[in-house]
Amino acid sequence: MTKLRSVGRTTNEDLRARVHFCAETGQIWLHEHRMLLVHAEAQATLRKELIDTLGMDRARGLLTRMGYASGVRDAELARTRAEDLSDLEAFMTGPQLHTLEGIVRVTPITLELDRHAGTFYAEFLWEHSWEGQWHRHHYGIHSEPVCWTQIGYACGYTSAFMGRTILYKEVECTGMGHNNCRIVGKPAEEWDDAAEQMRFFSSESIAEQLIDLQTQVVQLRSSIGDRDQLPEDVAGISPGFRAAYDLLKQAAGSHISVLLRGETGVGKEVFARSLHEMSPRRGKSFVAVNCAAIPHELVESELFGVEKGAFTGALVSRPGRFERADGGTLFLDEIGDLPASAQAKLLRVLQEGEIERLGDQKTRKINVRVVAATNANLQQLVKEGRFRSDLFYRLNAYQIVIPPLRERKQDIPLLAKHFLARHCAIHGKKLRGFTDKAKRALLAYSWPGNIRELQNAVERGVILAPGGTRIEVGHLFMSCSDVQPNEFGLDHSGGLDINCWETGKELRDAVFNGALTLDQVEAMLLEAAVDKARGNLSSAARMLGLTRPQIAYRLKRLHGDSDAAGGPTAGAFEQAHAGSA
Repeated sequence: MTKLRSVGRTTNEDLRARVHFCAETGQIWLHEHRMLLVHAEAQATLRKELIDTLGMDRARGLLTRMGYASGVRDAELARTRAEDLSDLEAFMTGPQLHTLEGIVRVTPITLELDRHAGTFYAEFLWEHSWEGQWHRHHYGIHSEPVCWTQIGYACGYTSAFMGRTILYKEVECTGMGHNNCRIVGKPAEEWDDAAEQMRFFSSESIAEQLIDLQTQVVQLRSSIGDRDQLPEDVAGISPGFRAAYDLLKQAAGSHISVLLRGETGVGKEVFARSLHEMSPRRGKSFVAVNCAAIPHELVESELFGVEKGAFTGALVSRPGRFERADGGTLFLDEIGDLPASAQAKLLRVLQEGEIERLGDQKTRKINVRVVAATNANLQQLVKEGRFRSDLFYRLNAYQIVIPPLRERKQDIPLLAKHFLARHCAIHGKKLRGFTDKAKRALLAYSWPGNIRELQNAVERGVILAPGGTRIEVGHLFMSCSDVQPNEFGLDHSGGLDINCWETGKELRDAVFNGALTLDQVEAMLLEAAVDKARGNLSSAARMLGLTRPQIAYRLKRLHGDSDAAGGPTAGAFEQAHAGSA
């Protein structure tokens, strides 16, 4: 068992290094989780409103659960440090973070833990508790402890760290008139009144009633056949997606042939299956054919069937894909790769509703809905003579363009969540979702492979992320450069500190090697700032942390030196920017 007295007090320098303020994007990050810097008085006012609106008991439960969720999040950071630290030092991440986040100053009095045995006992001193002080300010001396959010944090953090339910109680509280707060924590079963305390960690009955009502509404909609409910594999709220899906729904009740257009990986087959499931043909077969994957000499026999003896190797008669899809839907993917002979036969099928097997003179009536798809420009193929114009016009009667994922940013969180649930089930792993930084990376990436690439990235994240944690950026992408870091405030090492020395390593080496002088570096910065500010010296000065007179002096000195060397004169520079300054 690790005890407090056997270990020195751990430093929090590592934790401070994981807090980043990005002035450019207006974001604060703790490791991979986005944080907020909130006014304590504003938070206290919200707390008071919750108490006045919901009552003391319900507000306590809500605030306790909020603190619990925050503690669980911070426990994830403790796990990342556990590899390099002892159990005690890793555990102290939580108390140090609670102090660093400005909630309360935490000083350990007694701390004994053994993660393997599951034993735990702790006593902490809390000083300057914002929650106790503000509760006392609004309501005066209280008869019971009032640092509910902080207690929730301690319980959530320790329970997640230990892998079992740890319950804390506040035995002294500033809200009760004590000078400081003091808490004691141990396994829930070791408290006589654990059940009474644990009720604050469960959702209120009113929330459960709302969930029950919501479930009933969903079941009712399902029973009356709500056609607006999206199939499981189709998700999206973006305008482009909704427009395409609305066109799909309108075509579902008819027998018209549909042409789906879109880049590779946008989900053309998923759209085709959804159309089939929404149509009256849903009780029959859905047959998918990738025209680009079948050798040209076999395309006709695959689509239309073959009679015994039609060619060498045709030992038995067999039906083609059209006959197998009779009464249902045939999906022809990559239709632009269909050879010319097969194009002519396909046109006849669409016009006459009948086929002939290869090597047979008998016609067979079929009732098949054809849904074609392509990522090519069929009109261009028609101009080049590689695709029949009459077939194009027949297929193009009802065209639906599926937008690429880069134009559907609103849909990425929905799709990522869906793929996460699916692959967690497939791989038998429980994960808590994505870190805040990973979510930003998902939105920043351009996804050239569209939904298929997103699904593969999420599956990779599920495989690499340790169980019980969240998927991080490194689990999703092979390198930070893949996610275009500048688009969401990351440097190329994945950090968020825009003043980091590492980002200027090449420039630094150039100065040390004599390739550049300090004056040249200063000139580069000055010129770049002025160009970015479009000649406005005041704006350029703000970018560099200078005053306007300071940047004007440096520019005058710079261009005065340039003038002596035959460069642009200071007067010419001032004249060029006189209107912008």
